[in-house]
Amino acid sequence: MIALDTNVLVRFLVEDDARQTAEAAALIKRVVDADGTLFVSDIVLCETVWVLAGSYRIPRAEIASALRELLRARHLTFQAPDQIARALDAFARARGDFADYLIREHARAAGCDSVATFDRALTRENGFAAPGDVLMP
Repeated sequence: MIALDTNVLVRFLVEDDARQTAEAAALIKRVVDADGTLFVSDIVLCETVWVLAGSYRIPRAEIASALRELLRARHLTFQAPDQIARALDAFARARGDFADYLIREHARAAGCDSVATFDRALTRENGFAAPGDVLMP
């Protein structure tokens, strides 16, 4: 299995550099033709969202839609696809960063009641709390 770095995934998605896009597409084609698998880590997804939103100014809903398509790709594998899907849903409809929602989903899967954060906007959402508001069970 081969892991994709953020720059390869971004080139494949945005097609803004002809040579690098062609190389990324050729790699993916070789893997698909060999019925292989490419691994996309959570870190790569977080960086991809950050690059697409910050550098390319792609709207959140479009980013979420593109990444949902990637989750459905048979030749791509992810650490926790269900958690990623829930984080993408939250990212598309709320104001926090994708990474924040992915952290929350991983925390929930680990049995955590909440994520302690100083981000006041997030503390108004389910699953986040200010450190001073965290109650011990």
